[in-house]
Amino acid sequence: MAHSFKKLALAGLLSSQLFMQASAQTEIQWWHSMDGSLTAWVNDLANEFNQSQSEYKIVPVYKGEYDQSMTAGIAAYRAGAAPDILQVYEVGTASMVYSKGVTKSVTEIMSENGVPFDPESYIPAVAGYYTAPSGAMLSLPFNSSTTVMFYNKDAFKAAGLDPDNAPKTWTELREVTQALKASGSSCPMTISWMGWTQLESFSAWHDVPYASQNNGFNGLNAELQFNSELHVKHFENLADMAKEKLFVYKGRASVPTTNFLSGECAIFIGSSASYSSIQTDAKFAFGETTLPYYDDVPNAPKNTIIGGASLWVMNGKPESHYKGIAQFFAYISEPEVQAKSHMRTGYLPVTLKAFEMTENSGFYEKNPGANVPVEQMIRKTSDRTRGIRLGNMLQIRTIIDEETEQIWTGKKSPKEALDTAVKRGNTLLRRFESVNQ
Repeated sequence: MAHSFKKLALAGLLSSQLFMQASAQTEIQWWHSMDGSLTAWVNDLANEFNQSQSEYKIVPVYKGEYDQSMTAGIAAYRAGAAPDILQVYEVGTASMVYSKGVTKSVTEIMSENGVPFDPESYIPAVAGYYTAPSGAMLSLPFNSSTTVMFYNKDAFKAAGLDPDNAPKTWTELREVTQALKASGSSCPMTISWMGWTQLESFSAWHDVPYASQNNGFNGLNAELQFNSELHVKHFENLADMAKEKLFVYKGRASVPTTNFLSGECAIFIGSSASYSSIQTDAKFAFGETTLPYYDDVPNAPKNTIIGGASLWVMNGKPESHYKGIAQFFAYISEPEVQAKSHMRTGYLPVTLKAFEMTENSGFYEKNPGANVPVEQMIRKTSDRTRGIRLGNMLQIRTIIDEETEQIWTGKKSPKEALDTAVKRGNTLLRRFESVNQ
């Protein structure tokens, strides 16, 4: 009997210790905007880290679309209830940069907690977007995407085109869309995220400014410049293609993705992050290739700029939380973890080592085109290709949608639409400047 009591006491002690150990875990709240299959990816990352050690527990919480989660995060900060980590999309970067005292830089967190961290290990065009003039990395690149072109290989074959030879220039693309139309295609080409793909990335790809002050990196007094002769020429080309029904506008944001997935549209310019859904849901052979460019533009093509989001660390948290965040960031920055995430989601492997690891694994040989986003991003960058750091970018993108839609309906010329978008956008920039000086 005494022996049994001893066993029970020992069991109780052990369970008590386990309970204390579990309850002593530091919980770290991570608010994100990854829905659908990407929710599972985020949860898996958190669980894998949690299982790798016993001191910290990452708790991912889905907080809606990017704009919703950012608004919720800022509101929670003001109320003293901010998460530890907030995922913020790239157009919110300037707002976070100029929100004084709201965040702690990744460089600071890693340094204070003695965790090795090398910003130079990241793809330059990715790191540059989230790096301050001092060289400090402000947020951790997480799910970075870029603009690419997908095409339906079966539709190419039906049109007598070489499915393994995608068009490289806008001249070639026009010829290809003409052949697709002639073969019966009702939608030879569509485009998603008009402002991002055809103005922001287009500008970087052709090494021309989107805005002054190095696209906003050098100061709040930047002015939009996407109504240049080249930008107008490009939208005149798109307008002509729309009239000929070579380009068919299918809606804002990512809406046109479904028109490509269904097989209706043969060519689709959009986000590289669409790769996984296309691979899963498309009932046809597809290719992924680089953006088209104008071969009479000097220095083109350069590099594209990123989309997606990064992880920002909120200020005012206990030191134990920052220690855990440093460990978690080190974990998800490991080349093996990065490569696995890249192969699973289609998002960029944001470190060069992860890219090399993926390449050496034979993944790109088995999945031709999956390397295109990285190849586009690792080209030499210039001040005009680092990215965009302007305030009120979400609203500016909406203005661009509103104005360019007037082109497709024939209500405005490309020059009128772009001039108006620049004028309206500059008003928003001055408003942002006035409240952040």
